[in-house]
Amino acid sequence: MSTTLLQQIGNTVAAEFSDLPDVEQATRVLLRLLLAALLGGLLGTEREARGKAAGVRTHMLVAMGAALFVLVSQQSGMHEADMSRVVQGVIAGVGFLGAGAILKLDDEEKVKGLTTAAGIWLTAAIGVAAGMGREATAVLSALLALVIFAVVPSLERVVDRWSRRKKD
Repeated sequence: MSTTLLQQIGNTVAAEFSDLPDVEQATRVLLRLLLAALLGGLLGTEREARGKAAGVRTHMLVAMGAALFVLVSQQSGMHEADMSRVVQGVIAGVGFLGAGAILKLDDEEKVKGLTTAAGIWLTAAIGVAAGMGREATAVLSALLALVIFAVVPSLERVVDRWSRRKKD
């Protein structure tokens, strides 16, 4: 093999990896993807601890996937106004994923998995925020989601007990 052929191959490989041209850009992408995965994992850990179907890996992948969709769109030079189509696609796609988590039980009144589906949907939104560089918004949203997952069930039990006492 001649040196020029090897140089051509090397140049081609380098050109294929040119979407991260410098350390600053690589750090930005890495930070956003890691933050999305971390926040998704945080929510997934809480859900897994409660024995829910969608756990750590699912939430991490959903958040990171959503972040990646908007990151790649930004890198390709998509205008901010056009980014709404990407976000709409993520919302619709994750909606289908969440629909798979919802089960209709035999009893007509019983539906299971709505909170899991909503959690997956919110995890995707957190991933979008991280991917778009809205890190503080992503962190704040994840913390609020954790409060909802952890505190609201306790409040529901208190209200339920209070309602039963009132009826008696």
